[in-house]
Amino acid sequence: MKLIQLPTQAFEERLKQEIEENPALDTGKEEVDFDESLTNEYEDDGNEKIDAEDINIDEYLSDDEIPNYKTQANNYAADDEDRDMPYASGTTFHQSLKNQLNTFRINEEELVIAEFLVGSIDDSGYIRRDLLDLVDDLAFTQNVFTTEEKVLELLRNVVQKLDPIGVGARDLKECLIIQLKNKTAHKIRTLAIAILETSFDHFVKKHYKKLMEKFEISEEELKEVIQEIGKLNPKPGSSYAGNNKIAEQIVPDFSIKILDGELDLTLNARNAPELHVSSAYNNMLKGYQESKEKTKSQKDAVLFIKQKLDAAKWFIDAIRQRQQTLLVTMNSIMHYQYEYFLTGDERKLKPMILKDIADQIHMDISTISRVANSKYVSTPYGTKLIKEFFSESMKNDQGEDVSTREIKKILQNVIGEEDKRKPLTDDKLSAVLKEKGYPIARRTVAKYREQLDIPVARLRKEI
Repeated sequence: MKLIQLPTQAFEERLKQEIEENPALDTGKEEVDFDESLTNEYEDDGNEKIDAEDINIDEYLSDDEIPNYKTQANNYAADDEDRDMPYASGTTFHQSLKNQLNTFRINEEELVIAEFLVGSIDDSGYIRRDLLDLVDDLAFTQNVFTTEEKVLELLRNVVQKLDPIGVGARDLKECLIIQLKNKTAHKIRTLAIAILETSFDHFVKKHYKKLMEKFEISEEELKEVIQEIGKLNPKPGSSYAGNNKIAEQIVPDFSIKILDGELDLTLNARNAPELHVSSAYNNMLKGYQESKEKTKSQKDAVLFIKQKLDAAKWFIDAIRQRQQTLLVTMNSIMHYQYEYFLTGDERKLKPMILKDIADQIHMDISTISRVANSKYVSTPYGTKLIKEFFSESMKNDQGEDVSTREIKKILQNVIGEEDKRKPLTDDKLSAVLKEKGYPIARRTVAKYREQLDIPVARLRKEI
């Protein structure tokens, strides 16, 4: 169950760990005469002491021709050469900031404080801790006793001068103002700074009429200010190419293609590694069997080898079971949502819950949940998280069950096509959906809108 839950990249790490910890596991194309079906009777419960003499070596060795599929799990495509994961390299975000401190003329104590401030910057580029807390931490952890005023001075004159511009800000307002002040001054930028410094709340809440009245500006001038501020980066830390967080790369666990008008499902080859039992361990057992004198060290080695071989066989079986479970589950989901995968039209998504799939393939709901929550599938319409295909049902005005995903998509389209000068309120959105045949209450519209990360009408307003 733990292996099933792992997405492709995490599964590869788990596989690498198991190979490192168990020398009886090996990778690569290799013929091994090893009968894994005859070892079950030697399973022990962890408490029973097994003597080397009790182990029948013949049951671990066999001269029979055993097909590869009995000792290997191999599903790599012939042209799948790039099996290694790429690794990010280069200077980290925080290291880059610390390196820049060397360009400032500051004494040793100031450098310690500045480095401490840099270390307090989060991945978005902000310092979100109170200055007094930083002063206390400097005293306790660095043995540097300073004041809030000194820390603030170094923050403004050193840390907030580092690249990318905007790092070291304590909130969004300060971040945007720092960036504007570092640009060549002109009328619109000066006006933008004034608006952010004195009327930040009005600007964020889009109270445009109040801003035009207060600053005595036209709608066109305010529009230029909004465009100027819109060019700024609200998360300067995330723009750093060498950020210490490796950029997430989604590796799909499955691939669905349309071949001759039919859906074709495949499991990512990286989920089906080529594994077999090490021939070196096989040879050790043969050597023990052929030796006339059995020393104590040889007997101890046989017990160790048995343990590692059993673990290796169990792991290979567990991987096969994982592959089978993943394929059976995804195949059921694909056929349940056949129309969607064939057309890419989200309105074709049928209402589907975990129990629907669990009942079809006679598995536990928890197993389906493990597959759905952490796995991705590559489709002709992009890479999708499998759990996105699950949704509750709701009846339309004709009494038919429709997916809540379908309703959300229609809601998204309605909002996307609205007049941004007069955005639709939740009440009006509810009325529009009702006209389209979906009798949805205002509260439900508000819930779906929030799930889609769409703000209220007032915050969608544009000029």
